[in-house]
Amino acid sequence: MFNYCVTTYADKPAVTCLGATLTYGDLDRLSRQFAAYLLEDSGLQPGDRIAIQMPNILQYPVVLFGALRAGMIVVNTNPLYSERELKHQLVDSGAKAIVVLANIAKIASVVVPDTGVTQVIVTEVGDLHPTFKRHLINKALKYVKKEVPAVKFKSSISFLKALAKGKGKKVVDASPDAESLALLQYTGGTTGVSKGAMISHRNLMANVLQSRENFYSYGLEAGKESFIAPLPLYHIYSFMLAFVVMLQGNRSILIPNPRDLDSVIKEMKRNTWSGMSGINTLFVQLCKHPEFPKLDFSNLKVTLSGGMALTAGAAKTWKDVTGAEIYEGYGLTETSPVVSINPGGANQVGTIGLPLPGTEVRLVDDDGNDVPLGERGELCIRGPQVMMGYWQRPDETDKTIKDGWLYTGDVAVVQDDGYLKIVDRKKDMILVSGFNVYPNEIEDVLSAHPNIAECAAIGVPDEKSGEAVKIFVAPKSGTIDEAELKEFLRDRLTGYKMPRYIEVRDELPKTNVGKVLRRTLRDEELAKRAS
Repeated sequence: MFNYCVTTYADKPAVTCLGATLTYGDLDRLSRQFAAYLLEDSGLQPGDRIAIQMPNILQYPVVLFGALRAGMIVVNTNPLYSERELKHQLVDSGAKAIVVLANIAKIASVVVPDTGVTQVIVTEVGDLHPTFKRHLINKALKYVKKEVPAVKFKSSISFLKALAKGKGKKVVDASPDAESLALLQYTGGTTGVSKGAMISHRNLMANVLQSRENFYSYGLEAGKESFIAPLPLYHIYSFMLAFVVMLQGNRSILIPNPRDLDSVIKEMKRNTWSGMSGINTLFVQLCKHPEFPKLDFSNLKVTLSGGMALTAGAAKTWKDVTGAEIYEGYGLTETSPVVSINPGGANQVGTIGLPLPGTEVRLVDDDGNDVPLGERGELCIRGPQVMMGYWQRPDETDKTIKDGWLYTGDVAVVQDDGYLKIVDRKKDMILVSGFNVYPNEIEDVLSAHPNIAECAAIGVPDEKSGEAVKIFVAPKSGTIDEAELKEFLRDRLTGYKMPRYIEVRDELPKTNVGKVLRRTLRDEELAKRAS
């Protein structure tokens, strides 16, 4: 696929970041140089694992495709990892190399000596920009903004030196078979020990082709579109979407720091763009930014939502501001990742759309029996995008994949028209006096309140009802009038779904991609009650 794209679209822009652009031809040339360095000078062998720890910058696709061309296995690594998290991932994956951004290399410098990593490649933000701008960016970050700490590795090489060593050397691209491992994508860090989902070349290509079918329905044209990519490429959702954009010969506009909304809007202003991906939190925050409504949305054809539930309020506000719909999809790391999505021209807000081509779904009860149409059940998936299993964890694999079906842990319903709707995570369900209460439903209602920026609902122990609903809310401005909020909810929720407890906070705990962490709130609540 990569060779097809860089040959067919050689002169077209592939990726843009901070005002600099690489064409598909540039990606071909630079990734070949990096592959040559890995094979000829690094001491690494095909099949070795190489960790990539950097945000969305131009170097990311060069390193990714260079590693794959060299027959190596990519380990996507979160730039915000703590020492404990990074050490676990490097040791667990058996990574022999890491490519790390200088700005965040301090933690790696502490951790690497206790791992099997033998090759450290350090890059700076401006490395692939034109010479003058490269020096300007790198020196400004290091000496003016003081964002690049002084770190020392026992042995390391700069990314630019690695490219220089590979220049002019001939490389024979790796020829992996379909079931060869391409990617170790770590997941489950919020629910226990992080596990590496084994994603094969077949898994990735199947999901790219499955997802591309849906892209046609949005009216996107090959070689003519640009996608804003604010979500980190180390996250499987953004990672795979970039492949779909590439297969169409279109351009990804990389955003290094999506939490800096000013920088996101700056890129939106200076580029013409027709699509973007995001999550509910980002859509809400952008619509609240005073500069966002002033942008030109005349070219916007599609906005894709995943990673967390899209609330009706966020979808409506986005359409009011931009004039474009948000199409929600659903997936997991273990499914490479997309399972279903809403098609163009037939969007149903509040659903996760229809299963992708070649994807089978079934809903089962706690005993593994299929449930009748229209009833709730755990969503199970079978298809070519389902992972090979968890890296070196056959016991965990057996718990998740049974008779070829991946058990997602998500509770869903199938409508009469075949559209899927996620009710909630199975483990997040609240049992109030024998009634099932689903946090997503409560949060969807809460999000429609005019003064709520963030919200979450959890179950807390209760002597009378077994569990009671507690909500956490963060106001958009000022404070929350709890009496008024209860009145607002009473009109929209049945009695047993009404929150018994309300806690107002300035902000709620979130993952690095902005998903509210209910588990953290539950753990805090249990610790509080235990003391």
